[in-house]
Parts: sequence; C-alpha cells; structure tokens
Amino acid sequence: MKYLILGGGPSGLTFANKLLDLGEEDLLVLERGSCAGGLCQSTDVDGSPFDTGGGHFLDVKDASVTDFMFRFLPENEWDLYERDSRIDLYGDMIGSPIEANIWMLDEKKQKRYLDSIERAGCNTGEPMPERFTDWIEWKLGEAIAEDYMLPYNRKMFGEDLDSLGTYWLEKLPNVSYEETKRSCEDRRPYGTQPGHARFFYPKKYGYGEAFLRMADRLGDRIRFNEKASSIDYDKRIVNDTYCADRIIVTIPWVEMEHVNLPDRLKSHVKDLKYSSIVTQYISEKQDTEAHWIYYPDPERSYHRILVRHNFCPGSKGCWTETNLTRYDEEAAKSRGSIYFVNDYAYPLNTVGKQEKMRELLDYTESKGIYGLGRWGQWQHFNSDVCMKLAMQLAEKMALG
Repeated sequence: MKYLILGGGPSGLTFANKLLDLGEEDLLVLERGSCAGGLCQSTDVDGSPFDTGGGHFLDVKDASVTDFMFRFLPENEWDLYERDSRIDLYGDMIGSPIEANIWMLDEKKQKRYLDSIERAGCNTGEPMPERFTDWIEWKLGEAIAEDYMLPYNRKMFGEDLDSLGTYWLEKLPNVSYEETKRSCEDRRPYGTQPGHARFFYPKKYGYGEAFLRMADRLGDRIRFNEKASSIDYDKRIVNDTYCADRIIVTIPWVEMEHVNLPDRLKSHVKDLKYSSIVTQYISEKQDTEAHWIYYPDPERSYHRILVRHNFCPGSKGCWTETNLTRYDEEAAKSRGSIYFVNDYAYPLNTVGKQEKMRELLDYTESKGIYGLGRWGQWQHFNSDVCMKLAMQLAEKMALG
C-alpha cells in the first residue's frame, strides 16, 4: 500500500482520516489491540465511562483540532469546562499550579515559599541547569522543590529524576516571582494558564468514543489484533508481510525488532525510557468540585485522582493514577479492585534523548519511515497536540 500506519491511537487515526479527507485511500492501519484509541480508550465501569489510560480531555486552544474532532463526535455531544485542578499539599488544598496559588495558604507558609522563590537561581542570575532536579530548585526555590515538585515527579515518573533533562519544560506553566508575590498581595492567581485551562469532555461517553468513531470510518482500512513486531528499513516491510511506500510509526519504537537499522541507532532505541501507570476505580463520591487533584505525599501510592462525577454527568466516584512501580497489584486483585495497567504511559525526557531521537528520525525519514505523536516522536504530547501534528504531516505528504 501507499501508507502503512502503525498504531490506532489518536495520532494514527487522525493521520489516516486526514489522508482520506485529502483523497488518499491507499492506506492501512495496524493496531495490536482489539479496540482503537490507544491511551485514550474508554470503557464502562459502574454504569459510567472510565478512561482506562488516565485523564484525557479535549483542549480548546486549537480550533482546527476541535473542529476535526467534532466531525466524529459533534460539538453538541460535549460539555465545556473551565479547568479546576488542585493540589493536596499535605492537607492544604490549593489551586494548581502551586506557584500561582500559594496565596491560598496561611501567611507563614506563604512567606516560606516566597522567600525561597526569591533566592532561586533564576532570580539571582545563575545559568539555567541542564538536569530537571536542578532546574526545579533553580526555578521555584528549595521549598517548593522539597514539598511538591520533587516528591510528585518521583511518584509520577519514578525515582531516577536525575536522568531527566530540562528541554521539555515548556509544558509547565510559567509564573514569575513577581507574579507569585502579586498573587499573594491580591489573593488571586497570576501567570500563564496551564494546559487544558478550558476543555471539552463528552456528555454521555468517555473520551475514547471519538476515536472509536474515527476507526469506524476507516472500515477495513484498520486491522485489529495485529502487532507490529518488526520493521525492515531497507525494504519498508513490517512483520515480513506489509510493504508500503511510506510507513508512519505511532507506536513505541522499543516494541519492534529493527532490521537493517545501524547499530548506533539501535542503541539509541534501547536508550529510550518510559513509565507505566495503573488507573483504578474508586466508587466513593469525592467532596470536591475539582476535576482532578495532585498528591505529592509519598505516603499515598497514587499521584493524582480524576474526579469523574465533576466532568461526567450522572457518574460517581473517581479514578486514581499510580506509577506501576508503586502499585500493589496482588493486593488490588485480592480486594476485587477495578484497575487497568498501561505499560506505555509517559515517554521519559531523559538527558540526551532529543539528540538521539533527531538522529533516529532523520535516518528513518530518509528511508520513508516517519515517527509521529507521543511514541513515534517520544515526546510527552497531549492528544490534541498529537492530532495537530498528524493533520500537518498528512497534509504535507498528500499535498506535496
């Protein structure tokens, strides 16, 4: 075929459907599972939708993405929300991000954080460090690093935070010391809004419903229960069976055997790191209006909860997200807990990864093989970003 797409998640499905829009019909999607959607799959738990891959929402910031999504799940089938995310700071419930909301703490705690931020390296002229753990203190001061950022990120990404770089931190909201100080004086948040400041969530379905509908449009152009286990770069053949002019990789590179790939690049693939998470259903109603809450406390196994009944009408309870290394699966089984394991949740932004991925992708593109999305580009992209990149790549290829 002309286009072979590996993976039926947001990136692969958007790319395939955009090709159809542009008149390209000679394509095939291979999906290893029995259902489309990737990390954005949903199922029914206790009579309501449950997003098995964690919290996923449709950000409003790019009209081209929302308009594309509304073609499959019309806008009148979504509710629009103003983000309400919070941090449980060891019993103090404040808004997120922390540096814009320390005004919600008592004055003694505010002063501790403000004094610490004022002494931070970014405010005293020190050069920006290259490692994530050093950057946290450089940007936010030792108090926020110690109380929130370090313990939370260890829970989310794993204990080896020293391996992470700083090149990905544009994802984080940027709040200056002056804005933090002003927020304490005026008792309101200032600074850049975090992602999903406004977002859509389906009225009657989980987030994965839109991607099921994308897959339905493809018909027999998507093949389920077909794992891409090998790729031959010289012949552009997958699984010794499927040959294409162009291959689009949206699945984790580490999942495949790489035939005819130079040893140096095989080494780059082996160096790619990721974290796994478990989502677990909790039936009890949460006494909060928040959509999700972050928990840095190491005594709690999970790093955040998604409060389902606050964005999914008619539902109850919440679900937790826990790094797989912190999750006691045997105990969960014995209690009869409802949970889902996601082996590939977050690509880790390790030091040197950018250069290695650029070298890998430059080579594969010279062979007609393209990385796309969270796993194909090994970046912590949200689903709307993956969709935007997929639309752009499809246009670039189909329109020349």
